Amino acid sequence: MSSATFLLKTGAVLAAVASLPAWADDLTLQSLDPKVPCEKPAYPRSSLANEEQGTTVVSLLVGVDGKVTDSKIAKGSGFSALDRATLKLADCKFKPVLKDGKADAEWISLEYVWKLDE
Repeated sequence: MSSATFLLKTGAVLAAVASLPAWADDLTLQSLDPKVPCEKPAYPRSSLANEEQGTTVVSLLVGVDGKVTDSKIAKGSGFSALDRATLKLADCKFKPVLKDGKADAEWISLEYVWKLDE
């Protein structure tokens, strides 16, 4: 068995979000759009076989429409398969950041923890 969680880290204050997938942390500033399903990244088979675990930090550029327009690995887990799988989060839709009441494109960072259940 395997599990993974993510924490969203930004420089602003965290706010509670009511409707995130069960696998997501429930405190985020930049929340997932509850109207659009967001699939949990699958644990790579090669990583399962090799018992790889770690934390990947991914940076996502969230556009004014909430769609990710760019993504990159900010800090790798030490295992390329886990890092590549984390980029699946770029397929999710987020609520855009509001600045002065207007949606604005902004980079956010997600810390995704890959952990094998014992």
